Amino acid sequence: MKHILKCMKVFNGVLLAGGLLFTACTDHYESWNINPNEVTPEQMERDNLLTGAYFTQMERGVFVVGKDKGGLFEETQMLTGDIFASYCAPIKTWNYAGEQDNDCYKLYPQWYNSPFSTAYTEVMQPWRKVVDCTSGTSPARAMATIVKVFGMSRITDKYGPIPYSKFGTGIQVAYDSQKDVYYRFFEELENAIEVLTSYNSRTSEPYLEDYDYIYNGNVGNWIKFANSLRLRLAMRISYVDQTKAETEAKAAIDHTIGLMTSVSDNAVLKQSVSFSFINEWWEAYESFNDFRMSATMDCYLKGLQDPRLSSYFKVAKKDGEYHGVRNGQTSRSQGTLSEAASSMNVGQATSILWMDAAETYFLLAEAKLRLNLGDKTVKEYYEEGVKTSFSSKGALGAESYLDNDVNVPSTSFIDPTNGRNTDVSRMVSNLTVKWDESVSDDKKLERIMVQKWIALFPDGQEAWSEMRRTGYPGIVTISTNASGGEVATGELISRLKFPTKEYSDNGENTQAAVSLLNGTDIAGTRLWWDVKR
Repeated sequence: MKHILKCMKVFNGVLLAGGLLFTACTDHYESWNINPNEVTPEQMERDNLLTGAYFTQMERGVFVVGKDKGGLFEETQMLTGDIFASYCAPIKTWNYAGEQDNDCYKLYPQWYNSPFSTAYTEVMQPWRKVVDCTSGTSPARAMATIVKVFGMSRITDKYGPIPYSKFGTGIQVAYDSQKDVYYRFFEELENAIEVLTSYNSRTSEPYLEDYDYIYNGNVGNWIKFANSLRLRLAMRISYVDQTKAETEAKAAIDHTIGLMTSVSDNAVLKQSVSFSFINEWWEAYESFNDFRMSATMDCYLKGLQDPRLSSYFKVAKKDGEYHGVRNGQTSRSQGTLSEAASSMNVGQATSILWMDAAETYFLLAEAKLRLNLGDKTVKEYYEEGVKTSFSSKGALGAESYLDNDVNVPSTSFIDPTNGRNTDVSRMVSNLTVKWDESVSDDKKLERIMVQKWIALFPDGQEAWSEMRRTGYPGIVTISTNASGGEVATGELISRLKFPTKEYSDNGENTQAAVSLLNGTDIAGTRLWWDVKR
């Protein structure tokens, strides 16, 4: 039976493209009268084609990958989190969106509709199918739930309130407040970790191995990822709900299996013979030629003489040097900027990083600094974060980099197309890399966040969330604010508006969701956890 099901695994371009039309589930296995010498229900569920196919669809859907998905990836990732975090800047004007678009904080409806609709189609719907076909103690359901929490945490951190707890109960679904969504995340992660820990204590056999392209079914690694995600979400709410944050962070830190602490623990959507895709960052930067390195990246990486610069970006074709582009430009010359500025150093078949162990150390550094959690010093966690980032990114020289108390981010940005010099000394964080125990706790946090921002690249969504939460690091502000007063001049954009399609198709519930915001449905209304800056 197991052999036959594995041989059926030719769904990669067929089953998923066909809309996953299977309807049979595995919840009737318990009623079978099974010969003890034959396959068990747990083994059957582990190798089940249907459950595995839905799980793979979820893995494809967090960072959207697949045939002809490049434009959708730009809308869901790059034209939101990536540009808002100032990791990259668009060098193209999309005629249908006009000269003033998301990069100028004038949100274009199609672009703020896409992340929402894609998440429900590619993450929530297949998760619901997994739930329908598994039991509450199923490792498959636990793994799928971890992916769901990971994917949907990125969506609530874009919009705020979202339909979540009542998803699947009808066509028109009520929204949950962001606080309720986060509390539900913690409940789901706790349950999933418990199920997987129980499984891991019984056997080291992988689960859904043939369908899992993150950890190849390694349950221990899934537990570490879930604990690290739990710590991430705990710190996200630490300014608005410190008691809950401390409880969740401590549970993640103290778990017997532990956190992601080495590069081998990294959550990576891996390329393989049976699972290949075009890296969508490569497609956006290289094939479409739509983006280049930002001015903020230019100032930090060059000013700090960061060895990761060459790992992240390529030299410009025009002069063989590294150059960025300021965000918020309205007159973009794609041909000129593509030659004058730096593209991302990424290959067409490069795997996609979901979460880096380096982030764990920066989370621990902050947890120690502000909540006194963890058994090492803040300095030790901070330095381990930098070292792990260097290792993860294939860069050398972490020790000398950490010892540098001279270099600071560049205080001026020079436009590579016209040589115009902009004073950014009051925009960027004026800090060296070397740890300084004598400064205030807030300065210590700022130093942690500068290095965390660098280490999180290229995931601008997570970087943008942390920038809103802490106010760090400072970035080169956009050159044109076309938000119509929704975002104050010099401020960071706070959220995406609720989708226009939600107003037309789920209007009553969407209107009710506005009341769950601490303000109106505009780009400048801060999310529930955004209370510090």
